[in-house]
Amino acid sequence: MPFEIRKIVTVKETTFQEGERVVTTPVTMLAVAAIIRNPWHGRGYVHDLSVEQKDGCAQLGQQMVDIILEEIGGAERIEAYGKAAVVGMDGEIEHASAVIHNLRFGNKYRDAVKAESYLTFTNKRGGPGTSIQMPLKHLHDAAARSHFLTMEIILPEAPAPHEIVVVLGASTGGRPHARIQDRNFDAAELAAEQAAAPV
Repeated sequence: MPFEIRKIVTVKETTFQEGERVVTTPVTMLAVAAIIRNPWHGRGYVHDLSVEQKDGCAQLGQQMVDIILEEIGGAERIEAYGKAAVVGMDGEIEHASAVIHNLRFGNKYRDAVKAESYLTFTNKRGGPGTSIQMPLKHLHDAAARSHFLTMEIILPEAPAPHEIVVVLGASTGGRPHARIQDRNFDAAELAAEQAAAPV
């Protein structure tokens, strides 16, 4: 059976100024959070979580992707993406992981935005109002530190002990006024320094 969804919440923020400087192209970050009933709640230790993954993850992923694309104005606007999940206090972290860490869920988003980078993530256990900190990274360039972002949301009434909050995130750009070199630059610079060091 598909996952039972209690509520879907969208959180959107747009930055127009950072560090007392106007942002030339404002950056919008968006989170879509689905509050679902934990399908493994109250069943004790469930050895095989794949049955529920097969039943619910693809449909949930597609529904959330449809919302995120509509809210942000289309796949072509997205430069960075990520995901997160928080299981309620009566669940296992593995339950949160089971929903977001499988291709039936994640590939709905990756395919929609034609991404090459893997979806960065957080997964943890917490109660209503817990901070959900979701890392984002560039769709195609995993070394692009300009797009190493974090979006934080708080849902005052979720997750309940028997629920899981599942989140997808997107950004229309990198950090405003980004001026840190990417990881490839560091690697080349360190290699040059080592080669020039006296033996």
